[in-house]
Amino acid sequence: MLESIRSPKDIKKFSRGQLYALAKEIRERILDVVSKNGGHLAPSLGAVELIIALHYVFDSPKDKLIFDVGHQAYAHKLLTGRAGKFDTLRKMGGLSGFLKRSESEHDLFGAGHASTSLAAALGFAVARDAKGENYEVIAIIGDGGLTGGLSWEALNNIGHLKKKIIVVLNDNEMSISRSIGAISEYLSRIRTEPSYLKVKEDLEFLLKRIPLGLPLWEGIQRVKEAVKHLFVPGMIFEELGFTYLGPIDGHNIEALIEILKRARNVEGPTIVHILTKKGRGYPFAEEKPEIFHGVPPFVLETGEILEPDFPPTYTEVFARSLVRFGEKDERITAITAAMPLGTGLSLFAKRFPERFYDMGMGEACAVTFAAGLACEGFKPVVAIYSTFLQRSYDMIIHDVCLQNLPVVFAIDRAGLVGEDGATHHGIFDIAYLLPIPNIVISAPANEWELASLLKTALQANCPFAIRYPKERGIGIPFDNPEVLPIGKGELLKEGEALCIIAVGTTLNIARKAVKMLEEEGIEASLVNPRFLKPLDEELILPLCTTTKRVLVVEDGIIYGGFGSHLASLLAEKGVKGIRVKLIGIKGFVEQGKREELLSLFGLTPEGIYTSAKNLLAESE
Repeated sequence: MLESIRSPKDIKKFSRGQLYALAKEIRERILDVVSKNGGHLAPSLGAVELIIALHYVFDSPKDKLIFDVGHQAYAHKLLTGRAGKFDTLRKMGGLSGFLKRSESEHDLFGAGHASTSLAAALGFAVARDAKGENYEVIAIIGDGGLTGGLSWEALNNIGHLKKKIIVVLNDNEMSISRSIGAISEYLSRIRTEPSYLKVKEDLEFLLKRIPLGLPLWEGIQRVKEAVKHLFVPGMIFEELGFTYLGPIDGHNIEALIEILKRARNVEGPTIVHILTKKGRGYPFAEEKPEIFHGVPPFVLETGEILEPDFPPTYTEVFARSLVRFGEKDERITAITAAMPLGTGLSLFAKRFPERFYDMGMGEACAVTFAAGLACEGFKPVVAIYSTFLQRSYDMIIHDVCLQNLPVVFAIDRAGLVGEDGATHHGIFDIAYLLPIPNIVISAPANEWELASLLKTALQANCPFAIRYPKERGIGIPFDNPEVLPIGKGELLKEGEALCIIAVGTTLNIARKAVKMLEEEGIEASLVNPRFLKPLDEELILPLCTTTKRVLVVEDGIIYGGFGSHLASLLAEKGVKGIRVKLIGIKGFVEQGKREELLSLFGLTPEGIYTSAKNLLAESE
């Protein structure tokens, strides 16, 4: 059936039975491709019937389907003319794993971060009304995305402006990990009171048929409100100005179609609350939705992940080290934002549940919460992916660094992350952290350095960032970490031809390039800076002055990055006659295997070797 679908309009002629057959075929296709390419499996499996119903009821792209995050939208890609290219999902030059405006006219708003759909939908609705146009705006958001502060700012404004927007709340009790917090508990109460909707409907039916004087009407309205609050405490959505519909089974296509049609006929903002199961249709994903949320290639028949387990990942090194330090210091507290498994903090949470806090999709809240803990003598460690830490930038500056509070930032997924693509590469953290006063910024080159820098950070009395990549280590033991002198780098090899300074794990690539140069009789100095701020001026400035040629290698954006910082320092110190060449990232980067992307930017032994040779040639 998929092969016959060229646009969403094609499914409108299908019978209800055919729609269920289509859902089965879509799941099979998603499983086949994701088992080979990796991807966001569990969320996409859980949203298949919903996406079919959305395209059956609404007319995309005239009607605007605004997905939150987009990692649940694989079925949307399959129904919007991309089935023939679906095998290229997450591959270099292929389909993105998220929604992307340049990829399809049906991808109305690109998103790889959560909680964006409601605010974007309000923008579409205001534009629609301002232009006098007529179309529906539908925002699809998960219960996890609803924990983000941006969602509630948008709900507040949608309710205030009373724009006709349909919000589809896809409630599977999960974000990436299981949803937590008061919002999750509130939705849980709604799930357990399905009788609410029937009582409300019956009461409204009765009220409409009684001839009323004003006093009686006001009295009955109060009775209606009392009944509403009795069955669903607070009924916060209706209090915010939304018509609430649901909850209903999100895998019942007939029910979905009927409630979406009903929502289409409601004036003003509407919440359609549907209940789905993450990983639906694949037992392994249903049993372990966290593991199969974003999964590498796996064996379809057994669910076995096709990934080596040694050496440990840098995430695992961080997690195990933090637990070890936590056993000796009860002031250490671990904080994340809906990422206990992804950041490795599930290990700390299991060992010290009373000292672990998951703030939902609230990175900003996580950082300011950590600042408050630090004020009272605790040692908070905030573990967040580099790309998501961007969302808390003001809090890093205003709440932590301005007050010089000892908060440790464990910046996971720094650098190029591979197949997740442009929205997820952690390439901006060096550039956005460097200008901030008081913060120490470090980049370990191996497992031992990561453990040692974490130990150092926990003893430092200042904001301290440690950035590390999404990859496995190089097999160096990390059981005996040391406290490292802050601001001191390491000279690994001395040579007079040029100086190569390699940030973090790019050092392991640069080592090979230095050997290639050495084989040609070219002696290069090799520096592991360890600390990007404060910079080891005593080590680096004399080397720059001696060699006159400096090659900086970093897995971050070069504009405003470490190399730019070094060049500014040389200018500030009045050092002249030195050529500085930068190897790093330029611009946004699409998806691809990490090795492919590193090669694209010359972050390979061959690329560094070639850049070094070119630098020498230019300087002659």
